[in-house]
Amino acid sequence: MGNAVKLSPTSDSQKALISRLEKEAGTSINLCYQCGKCTAGCPAAFAMDYPPRQVIRLLQLGLVEEALNTESVWICASCETCSSRCPRGVDIAALMDAVRREALLQNRVTDKKVAAFNKAFLNGVKWFGRTYEAGLLIQYNTATGQYLKDAELGLPMFLKGKVGILPEKIKGRDAIKKIFERAQEKGGE
Repeated sequence: MGNAVKLSPTSDSQKALISRLEKEAGTSINLCYQCGKCTAGCPAAFAMDYPPRQVIRLLQLGLVEEALNTESVWICASCETCSSRCPRGVDIAALMDAVRREALLQNRVTDKKVAAFNKAFLNGVKWFGRTYEAGLLIQYNTATGQYLKDAELGLPMFLKGKVGILPEKIKGRDAIKKIFERAQEKGGE
């Protein structure tokens, strides 16, 4: 029993956090009866330490700390397959996203590379209204200390017209900027 978890009564602060996560996700963990359809359909479950069903079970048992520290919330692709398969209508993808946001707020990022990629991707969208592949690669590699990772692929991709050296900007970047401002007002980065 190397990974045994000791259960204890759920504290008021844990209950409040679970309630807030449910509210943010617009779903109730108590609807889940652990059928496993979410995990069976999840394309990323094979790589998770706790598949979607088990993340919900952690929350049902009041094991908030364990849920916040899972690798699974960083591996989740937010594809919503789990949510669409749930016979009880639990929005598992939204719940995984809420747990991920709370882990970020509490600085519990278990996979620094995924967080660095997310930040680099969102910065590109914020600045240019779309992803800028070369900038994403430079920012991600710098953040993860892999300065020349995949550098040899740049020139061939550029010559084939797959990536540009300069970013392309879209019309309506002001609307994108407002979206990011609203997200920041609500506690996002």
